Amino acid sequence: MIAELGHFALVLAFAIAIAQTVLSFWGARALDVRLIDMGRTAAVTQFLFFGMGFAFLTMAYVGSDFSVKNVWENSHSTQPLLYKFTSVWGNHEGSMLLWVVILSLFGALVAVFGNNVPASLRALVVSVQGLITSVFALFLLVTSNPFIRLDPAPIEGQDLNPILQDLGLAIHPPMLYLGYVGFSVAFSFAIAALIDGRIDAAWARWVRPWTLIAWIFLTLGIAMGSYWAYYELGWGGWWFWDPVENASFMPWLAGTALLHSAIVMEKRDALKVWTILLAILTFSLSLLGAFLVRSGILTSVHSFASDPERGLFILMILFGFIGGALTLFAWRGPQLSQGGLFQPISREGALVFNNLFISAATIAVLTGTLYPLALEAINGSKISVGAPFFNITFGPLMVPLLIAIPFGPLMTWKRGDLLAVAQRLMFVFGLVIVVTLAFVAFHDGGPVLAPIGIGLSVWLVAGSLVDLWERSKLGKVPFSTSVARLTGLPRSVWGTTFGHMGMGVALLGIVYVSAFEIETVLVMKPGETTQIAGFDVKYNGIREESGPNYSQVIGTFVISIDGQQRSILEPAKRIYQARQVPTTEAARYGSPSELYISIGDFQKDEGIVVRIYYKPLIQLIWIGCIFMAFGGAISLTDRRLRVGAPKRARAKQAMAG
Repeated sequence: MIAELGHFALVLAFAIAIAQTVLSFWGARALDVRLIDMGRTAAVTQFLFFGMGFAFLTMAYVGSDFSVKNVWENSHSTQPLLYKFTSVWGNHEGSMLLWVVILSLFGALVAVFGNNVPASLRALVVSVQGLITSVFALFLLVTSNPFIRLDPAPIEGQDLNPILQDLGLAIHPPMLYLGYVGFSVAFSFAIAALIDGRIDAAWARWVRPWTLIAWIFLTLGIAMGSYWAYYELGWGGWWFWDPVENASFMPWLAGTALLHSAIVMEKRDALKVWTILLAILTFSLSLLGAFLVRSGILTSVHSFASDPERGLFILMILFGFIGGALTLFAWRGPQLSQGGLFQPISREGALVFNNLFISAATIAVLTGTLYPLALEAINGSKISVGAPFFNITFGPLMVPLLIAIPFGPLMTWKRGDLLAVAQRLMFVFGLVIVVTLAFVAFHDGGPVLAPIGIGLSVWLVAGSLVDLWERSKLGKVPFSTSVARLTGLPRSVWGTTFGHMGMGVALLGIVYVSAFEIETVLVMKPGETTQIAGFDVKYNGIREESGPNYSQVIGTFVISIDGQQRSILEPAKRIYQARQVPTTEAARYGSPSELYISIGDFQKDEGIVVRIYYKPLIQLIWIGCIFMAFGGAISLTDRRLRVGAPKRARAKQAMAG
């Protein structure tokens, strides 16, 4: 009965989403308050029904109802309760249901909390959200129904993919989807503005919080995915330029550009057409990511589906939304005014510079991701585009951008003084020179460009603090006055500082671990010791244990420094009984630098293949991402974003009647 109720809830939600689309659009065009209110109610109601469907599927998983095909394919009665929950979205059908639930959630949030937006514009946004939700709900019901029954019901399930039975799966996909799907609101605002024919600084202020929310979650989702792959897959890498990794990275890049462009539009009423285009392209890249993951054209640990029918359906969705949005943009875009003018040397100019390089970097990643697929479709040739391509194309585009970042917050609006800003950054430049020379003097070996990367990270971290220093007048006024000035700053200033600092911290981790990590692979026997990066690693043998749905062999390694025991690491190899699939469970020691050990095949004479890494400062990569997300969260609490457009602007734009 649970499956039937869940399916019925999805059908009702789909019908209500269509009603939301029609009623809201009709109400906006007819300026009918009753229809607009009905559309808002529909947005909340369809979210509740989609949520009910998700709850019913979760109940089927928790109760191990193997008469439901989706549960049978992805769960097992012996799974720990946590993984019965995460199994709900650890498959194509369940993850698509989560996608639709989040879509409906954002539509409901806009309907409920969009009171600072003019009623007609809000109704158009709710209508577009309803259209997106209804199309994906149709895809779910037609090709990916999670409530299909099996008769007779199997006694036992096939278990969840073993590499997904990890705490990271409980965090990574929901975070990622909140980011992916969150950009749909910016897309809906862009389409609504094009339909309405009106876009101004107030529009940018309305769209920025939604874009910022999506960007925060996508930042955390990508970071969690990187961290999960690092510790779970046993290969010691944190980023592989996998096409599906790129599929999440491209919307993040475009979303970053959109945030900065919206700032210019809000402050200077400029870059209107470009901001609209970025809002369309950012969500379009999210849809492209959904296609790559679910079409079956990629082979990846991240991929969910390999059904051509599903891939064709998503391709139609992709062309429908992207093609329709770009057609509307081509028709209405030229009618939009370009907005205010500004000098190239200004804060607006710095943000445009940011946009140009981020856009170019996005194109580079997009090219490297799609070129092998296009080539195979044209002539059947199979090639792989890996890290060397992206390092050569993406890396150089980032260097000028990273150099320019500390300049932006110090520039004045409309017209800036580059020489004056450079003088204010001279201390930071001197610090970078000192740190770089000291690094070269005291650090032997490593790539030639490593000191430049280290210096660039110092430039970002220290340069981001200069704006706070200048605003507080630290050293020029009494300390209490400086503190008062700092606490009185807009929260968006603090958010910008943390965001830029986070990028510098992450860059330091990336450069250091890429340049100076140490790896050794050897066969060890019980009692043998090896050395790596000043650590003594002694192998003491193995033992066997059983888990709830797996058996494992655990290796014991004693970690010592100068004869003093520091830790005992126990990496393992597991066999999950239902699928008979092996996994590697690495063990780690240290922070922010890590010693990383994983075990491989067993050899004769009790020997075992051991892979040992020393990863200097690797945790700074994820700490930096947390800093960036924290900066976004601080900005989100800025009163200007919470209040929205000033009352004066709202009064002018409120719907008649």
